[in-house]
Amino acid sequence: MKGHVARKRFGQNFLIDQGIIGAIVSAINPARTDTVVEIGPGLGAITIPLLERVDRLHVVEIDRDLIARLKKQHSPERLTIHEGDALAFDFASIGSDLRLVGNLPYNISTPLLFHLASYGQQVRDMHFMLQKEVVERMVAEPGCADYGRLSVMLQYSFWLEWLIDVPPASFDPPPKVDSAVVRLIPKPPEQLNARDPERLSALVQAAFAQRRKMLRNNLKGILDDAGFAALDIAPTLRPEDLPVEDYVRIANYLTK
Repeated sequence: MKGHVARKRFGQNFLIDQGIIGAIVSAINPARTDTVVEIGPGLGAITIPLLERVDRLHVVEIDRDLIARLKKQHSPERLTIHEGDALAFDFASIGSDLRLVGNLPYNISTPLLFHLASYGQQVRDMHFMLQKEVVERMVAEPGCADYGRLSVMLQYSFWLEWLIDVPPASFDPPPKVDSAVVRLIPKPPEQLNARDPERLSALVQAAFAQRRKMLRNNLKGILDDAGFAALDIAPTLRPEDLPVEDYVRIANYLTK
């Protein structure tokens, strides 16, 4: 932590647990020539062990003080620094077959995950540290309280695997919440059956706009009773009762 104060506005909590750091790098298991992109390298807890495993590492960082520090510590031949906000960054500009990794800022993790999901076909895999509550929502199954828009949209695009639980004491400063590491592997295009992904996204957003209401109410003006009947979906179900494939079926029915 020497010389750098964690900034709340950037959601900075620096990973210091060497055991967890080792477990993350082992889970990624990068080859020398892999195109690895770290989001929010911070003080380099994961950056340094990654640099030992790859010929060149890309990082996306918004904090100018940390960027200056990284430039002093690493040569540009080994570390390519992309200065800016990960929420607005074009990851495709780096190339394809990307391997994304990061201790994501918890204050922007959900919008950042949606942003990153749009690069699914340029990415081989993603390994992220997130608030445990967010990982619970990502992997949640239909019928449980954690299942929502994030679950549906990420499970449509990715295979998800909960890898490691991380306690607050693993960070400096320690966050007030537990964390977890999750792996996302993009599904191949032939498994993405939505005819219009934007319609699917809008449908899911509308469905979960008011969780306690029935689908009939939330999808009023989008899907009528005849549509529910044609799809053999009960309009009295709540949004969390519907599996991902049924949301895809509704979207495709509306796209016809």
